[in-house]
Amino acid sequence: MPAQTRTLASGLTVAFERRATPGFSFHLRLPLGSAHDPAGQEGTAGLVEEWLYKGAGAFSARQFQDALDDLGVRRGGGIDAEATYFSGSGLNEDLSGALRLYADLLRRPHLPAGELPVLLDLARQDLESSQDNPAERLGLEARRMVFGTSGYAHPTSGTVQGLSQITPDTARAFWQRYGAGGSILSVVADTQAEAVFDLADELFGDWQTADTEPVPLTPMLGTTSHLKGDSQQTHFTFTGRGISPLSPDWLAWHLSLTALSGGSASRLFQAVREDRGLAYSVHAGPQVVGGVGLISGYAASTPQRAPETLSVMLGELRRWQAGLEGAEFDRAKNALMASTVFGSESIRARSGGMARDLAVFGRVREASEMRTEIAELTLERVNTFLSGYDLGELSLASLGPVPLSLKAEAAHV
Repeated sequence: MPAQTRTLASGLTVAFERRATPGFSFHLRLPLGSAHDPAGQEGTAGLVEEWLYKGAGAFSARQFQDALDDLGVRRGGGIDAEATYFSGSGLNEDLSGALRLYADLLRRPHLPAGELPVLLDLARQDLESSQDNPAERLGLEARRMVFGTSGYAHPTSGTVQGLSQITPDTARAFWQRYGAGGSILSVVADTQAEAVFDLADELFGDWQTADTEPVPLTPMLGTTSHLKGDSQQTHFTFTGRGISPLSPDWLAWHLSLTALSGGSASRLFQAVREDRGLAYSVHAGPQVVGGVGLISGYAASTPQRAPETLSVMLGELRRWQAGLEGAEFDRAKNALMASTVFGSESIRARSGGMARDLAVFGRVREASEMRTEIAELTLERVNTFLSGYDLGELSLASLGPVPLSLKAEAAHV
């Protein structure tokens, strides 16, 4: 059955899809992520998400986990720059019990001050470990370069300086920004829609309105940065202008990106790895940050071959914009169709997809609708889009013994 959506008086949007399945899956999205961290206290959002589990309602931390285990709930969650997520799945008869536990978690957490130092230490360890991973270190530098001084620039773990300024009082103040306004609850289960809407209203109908102001983002493209690194490897990543999720060319962009970097038959894999053996790893793909679409590419090579790797990738980008060929269009279209079909089969994937659709597109897209839109894509339409697609000026971040230059390497093509 098609998904049904209702916005409660509290501002919580609830989406429900009925399926003949013995299990349920829910996904709860709160519109507060690391980009909303208070200035000077970077890392607060991630810390609070972990802190919630240290006891809630009538349960201690251990009792809360045991209660979920008793229901057989498979859970997940975390944060990104824009939101905090909670998810769970189990048997249909336990849906009410599971959501009641999560209502306690979100609305009635204990937030014991004594647990905060341990969580802060773990966050610092995450930051330290990222410095030992070249790809993570490069990714953080690329974020800083492209997102500037906005809240999107720092990692979800925060910064060393920011973590040092977080106190129990400041962290509790951030939790108090949680609320129903702008939040999304998506549920897939074999039950009545009204039962789900009534349960959501009972648990969250009087929840305070959240601080839902979006964090503005204007990417800074056309910049270059270099980090000194291991003399045995060079890693680099570039970022360019993408397509808005609300653009009519959204699916055409995704299909064309699948042809560019969507497996062993893709252009980048063939040109960089198969034909020339230039890189250990190479890929490109879409990003959506703060509602802004971006394209990013990454490769890891030797210092000697990194300039040629970048040169070949830039050349493939230009050739890609000149249009796809029939065979690669068909492969990419089939791959996009398959990912759509399989992505909607699992109830866990479907509940997550429904929440994501509401956040990104403002509505739940039906799988049949997406399949129809993909089926209607033609080679001519995709190539017309590519011919007018402007990546803008690329930003380049590199890590290795010698800096890379976009202008110099482009001249090699």
